[in-house]
Amino acid sequence: MTINPRIKSSFDRQSMMRTLGASLVETGDGTATIAAPILSGTRQQQGFGHAGLTFSIGDSAAGYAALTLIPETQEVVTAEIKINLLAPAKGDRLIARGRVIKPGRRLMVVASDVYAETDGIERHIACLMGTMMPVDL
Repeated sequence: MTINPRIKSSFDRQSMMRTLGASLVETGDGTATIAAPILSGTRQQQGFGHAGLTFSIGDSAAGYAALTLIPETQEVVTAEIKINLLAPAKGDRLIARGRVIKPGRRLMVVASDVYAETDGIERHIACLMGTMMPVDL
């Protein structure tokens, strides 16, 4: 597994990901994977991982996938993103796999899929589709 140093540096500056206990697992050209444990402080009232946790790591995985494809003089921000929750976030941790669908200079179409993992078995719980916008630093 490889991690792009530029993406790792940016990820390490995200206090939200630290708060969630998330980690950057892997990056590639147009891809990024983030994992986060389902902590007691990130659960909803029925004990499942909160949709906010699912959305946060899904959005970040998609954003970092986009960041792998743009010049070092730019960053990305989310212009819009939608989530479909497919199943409860029941398990030990969540894994978000982001990818770029269509790169562009002004807008990048991205997606991510989020899985709940228990004892090494993954269950697809959410899919996100969105648009990232490159911005100059």
